[in-house]
Amino acid sequence: MHKKPTFTQALLPLFALIITTFFSISFWDTGMQIPLIVGITVACLLAKYLGFSWSELEEHMVSGVKLIIPVVFILFLIGCLVGAWVVSGVIPTLIYYGLDLLNPSIFVPTVALITGILTIVLGNSLTALATIGVAFMAVGHGLGFPGPLVAGAIISGAVMGDKITPLSDTTVTAPAIVDTDLFSHIKHMMWDTIPAFLIALILFWIVGNQYAGDASDIGRIDSILSSLQQQFNIHPLLLALPILTVIFMMKKLPVIPTLVMLSALGGIAAFIFQGSNLAEVVEVMTSGFSVNTGQELMDSLLSQGGITSMTGIVIIVVLATALGGLFDGVGLFDSLVSSMLERANSTGKLMLTTASSSFLVAAASGALYLAIILPGQALVGNFKERGLDTKNLSRCLEACGTVGTFLIPWGVPAVFAASVLGVSAYQFVPFIFFAFLVPIINVIYGFTGISIAKKDYSGTIKVKPVDYENSQKDAVMTNTN
Repeated sequence: MHKKPTFTQALLPLFALIITTFFSISFWDTGMQIPLIVGITVACLLAKYLGFSWSELEEHMVSGVKLIIPVVFILFLIGCLVGAWVVSGVIPTLIYYGLDLLNPSIFVPTVALITGILTIVLGNSLTALATIGVAFMAVGHGLGFPGPLVAGAIISGAVMGDKITPLSDTTVTAPAIVDTDLFSHIKHMMWDTIPAFLIALILFWIVGNQYAGDASDIGRIDSILSSLQQQFNIHPLLLALPILTVIFMMKKLPVIPTLVMLSALGGIAAFIFQGSNLAEVVEVMTSGFSVNTGQELMDSLLSQGGITSMTGIVIIVVLATALGGLFDGVGLFDSLVSSMLERANSTGKLMLTTASSSFLVAAASGALYLAIILPGQALVGNFKERGLDTKNLSRCLEACGTVGTFLIPWGVPAVFAASVLGVSAYQFVPFIFFAFLVPIINVIYGFTGISIAKKDYSGTIKVKPVDYENSQKDAVMTNTN
């Protein structure tokens, strides 16, 4: 017979994770693997105390991990794509023209805006980060802007676009989980997205202007442009690949075949424009690209990609989702949410509970899908009982799940961004202004009543239970179908 965990007990694995993360960052400098293993260990010990058998715990961990196998495959293909686009000269060409054309005085907000627009078209923030994001990081270095600031602008734009595009799997998943329609959900999100992004752009302009004077160093920019020309054949035709990427995504082609095609086209471009041979292209797709331009940070940004570069990310994905499976299977998440709901006696407190529960799942699992699905399933009935339109819930879930997960340094999105952008998550998180603003605005709306839609659910309050495993599988598989 399994015991039900108390609120305090349910917090123990999170406390263990946070404490070991602090030591890992401050003293050990060893990454997130050990803190996640410690969190899993504490969760397992607690579960044993509650009466779970080891075989049951294994089953819960496996149920969490197996759902992200398609995502793991996508990560490997993104590593392959980045390597192919560097060796072919696509990313160096984007850097070259970016340095030549972008105005330093408005560079940082421009980065956020362009990345946001591109992500709306692409429908996937990870693809945007791994392509245009890498190019913007190099351009920002060339103009003298701090890496964490540029990374924060890139991520802010990427998550804004991912949040509101109908092509995104998370945008489709959130309304489906809480029983509302897609386009009502997107329209309702304009209430938090527009003001948050406008404020973020203003903040990026203010902070960016502190470094705009250094960006006028023409000698340094000329040096970088010269280095790129020496190492690569810079050609405007290479811009056809980013344009093809946009076309493929607009046609809603499946993500995995699209990534395979774009990687293959990158390899072909390497043959044509850079004179690479097949062995060189295959090696770069496997192990990544290495270059020496004479610019240290530029070299570190361009020397990346390859399937093996994603190994560290995959390890963290597996560990984080195993912990998430334990939190769900052992009932830790239910205990946390039920305790918070007891105090949620107003709309504002209910919105605060929604945001808190989403961040708790993100902290426990590192997975944005779980940060949307689990709170959505747990809270949808409460919204209906109070006569609140569930599009309020889906909006808040996107704000904290799709966007806010990037604020968790050990979360899968933040770890991925750190890998491709070459900046530690702990450095760029303070600059993801949009990710801070959107959840705050949702909670403010809850307490003030602004934009909180009402709806009568009489006769439909009893919510049909959602199968946890299949709902997550459907959400993840939207990446591959």
